[in-house]
Amino acid sequence: MRIVFVRHGDPDYVNDCITPKGKLQAEAVSKRLLKENISEIYSSTCGRALETAKYTSDKLGLEIKELDWMREIGWGGKDLVLDGHPWTLSDRLIDQDDFDFLNNDWREHPYFKGNKAVEYYDNISKNFDELLKAHGYVHQGRRFLCSKKNDNTIAVFSHGGSAACVFSHLLSIPWAYVLSVFLYNVTSVSVLNFPSEEGKFVHPRMELFNDCGHLDGLLDGMIVQQKKDKER
Repeated sequence: MRIVFVRHGDPDYVNDCITPKGKLQAEAVSKRLLKENISEIYSSTCGRALETAKYTSDKLGLEIKELDWMREIGWGGKDLVLDGHPWTLSDRLIDQDDFDFLNNDWREHPYFKGNKAVEYYDNISKNFDELLKAHGYVHQGRRFLCSKKNDNTIAVFSHGGSAACVFSHLLSIPWAYVLSVFLYNVTSVSVLNFPSEEGKFVHPRMELFNDCGHLDGLLDGMIVQQKKDKER
């Protein structure tokens, strides 16, 4: 099974929609996805993700299955540095603190302990496991039991933060590290591939990450989640 992750188009965070440029990006990625043989489309319930997904949905004639728990993450908490903004804090963990991700738990660091962002991480991780279970993959430790053959390709339209939670959880990479190192552009395409070997344990492979070949001339640089969106 292949999971195609698409970040929403250029955002208008205040109105939770995509900008005119974002609409051009959504059109471009919808054409790019025509060759992926997608059988199901999922989307966060945020307006900017749904609006982006609709371009692909219309072209493929597939309904959008809404995932409220894939909405963009929030953050914050009592006495947190830099308002608890996880991207800024993740950069700081690496650049200023030289945090040892191998031997220390990012969750226990003061930047994240008590940060509401961790609640979002846990909720998204739990619910994505349930989604995978419905498709025949049962998460056990760092591997997955393939309970039934599945060669389908599904698409998930979401956000920089919520998809980063999924990448971290499924690939067993610390989330704070993923947020800082695995940045990806609006309407970029990333693909996780789960081997279909019924009755066997398998693990996902990153087949493609941050593919923006369809966005020639439609990018202005990397966009990281704005702080004003923290309560959405």
